[in-house]
Amino acid sequence: MQLAAALCQVLEQSYNFSMRSRRHLWIVILIAIVAFAARLIPGPRIIDDAYITFRYARNLLGGSGLVYNPGEWVLGTTTPLYALLISGFGLFLGGAQAPFPEIAWILNACCDAIACVFLYMLGNRVRRPAAGLSAALLWAIAPMSVTFAIGGMETSLFILLMLASFYFYSLDQTSLLAVSSALSILTRPDALLFVLPIYLERIRRALPTIRSSHPQLRINWKETVLFGLPLAAWGVFAWKLYGSPVPHSIAAKVAAYQLPAEAALVRLLQHYATPFLGHITFGSGWIAVGLIAFPAFFFIAARRTLRTDFSLWPIFIFPIGYFLAYAVANPLIFRWYLAPPLPILFLGIFLGVSELGSDLHFRPLLPIFFVSALGLTLNGWGLHPDHGPDRPAPDMAYIKLEILYQEAASVLIPLLEPGDVVAAGDIGALGYDTGAVMLDTLGLISPQSVRYYPLPDSEYVINVAMPTELLLEEQPAFLVALEVYGRRTFLPDESFLNLYDCIQILPSDIYGSDGMLIFERAHPSP
Repeated sequence: MQLAAALCQVLEQSYNFSMRSRRHLWIVILIAIVAFAARLIPGPRIIDDAYITFRYARNLLGGSGLVYNPGEWVLGTTTPLYALLISGFGLFLGGAQAPFPEIAWILNACCDAIACVFLYMLGNRVRRPAAGLSAALLWAIAPMSVTFAIGGMETSLFILLMLASFYFYSLDQTSLLAVSSALSILTRPDALLFVLPIYLERIRRALPTIRSSHPQLRINWKETVLFGLPLAAWGVFAWKLYGSPVPHSIAAKVAAYQLPAEAALVRLLQHYATPFLGHITFGSGWIAVGLIAFPAFFFIAARRTLRTDFSLWPIFIFPIGYFLAYAVANPLIFRWYLAPPLPILFLGIFLGVSELGSDLHFRPLLPIFFVSALGLTLNGWGLHPDHGPDRPAPDMAYIKLEILYQEAASVLIPLLEPGDVVAAGDIGALGYDTGAVMLDTLGLISPQSVRYYPLPDSEYVINVAMPTELLLEEQPAFLVALEVYGRRTFLPDESFLNLYDCIQILPSDIYGSDGMLIFERAHPSP
């Protein structure tokens, strides 16, 4: 009850502040509606990884537990809270047969609509409501935001909890901050990149003064319990059932993918230089412009804001810390990894432009910049995508691979017998549609796969390759793979070719492949 009362108090404070400008209040409501509509119009265009989470939710409601393959207790999802949340909605919408893609689609649209409100309120918090409005409206339609909302990923929930945490922190609403921060970590473990700076600053502020004769750290026990209890509950549950609260998929991704040492750094530099997708309009040369202009605007905003209230540094340090963490770790940068720092980057850029306009006594600078950014952003949308539903959608909402796996699933379903194992390098759409026991050759939900990595460099054509020895040892009933995944591993191998028959090739040039191959085991090996 106290938590609910605190939330009402925060919302009341925000509402009263907004009532000073009724125009802004109605604009914020309109932006939330725009965000919701921008996700409804394209319809669901589900990304392969989202289907993994959906299958965890489906098995939970089906009585098998929070697992991917029934009977195999492997934590292969990095977003347990999102899996539990869509399971909760699914419980009232058909149980194990619930329409999980549609549930995720609508849930994400709601999360993003609320996230836009928090983004505006953060701008209001630093007394730059126009910058907050600009950032909120751009985020409402940004392809990097819309793509993963309609893609069924946990990104929308994660960003909502992140922005809520920053806002509650800025108002010193410790109870709400504790809850939103803990839920953020349960949504994605990289939430630690913004939670740790927040609590480092809170600890610094709680430390006794140097002049204190009896220094003693002041601990807010209510905040500690609200933060620690959800994490401890999940930790106990995960240790008991999975052996560790750390998702197995993290270690599997580190082992399986082959990347140049600078791959993540280059990708992040390109991304941070093109927050409004200017490279689509002006070409790759725009990246050089963006690498100078946008960090400069962000630095101006951070410098001016922190002069007034230094305690807000965790908000401004987040995009920088996120960049450094991923650049050093150098994982394979999936597209949805790029979304979390963008809302704060948007806000910082618009705050910087607003400050610069004030310094130059040129108030139209912010609206001119906003209109330009809006035009560049809209250029990332297509009215008639070349695949999937014929509705306006972001160009980056690419699901050709998922559609191909769904086609492969339609080939396999009539052939599958109970207990048949299907091996694949991408298990999302294929595993969700077939419902078969899956052998994940990358190891996200199949720990036995990890010991076959890393493979020799010579066996990679792209950054993914399937180990021949894994397939020969496990002998799945079926194998579905893009040709490029096996071009230098199992396809030239005589032992594999003696054991498996290629029963169908689906045309495709994805990743430079010569089709998607479907193999069936002809007979067991001697």
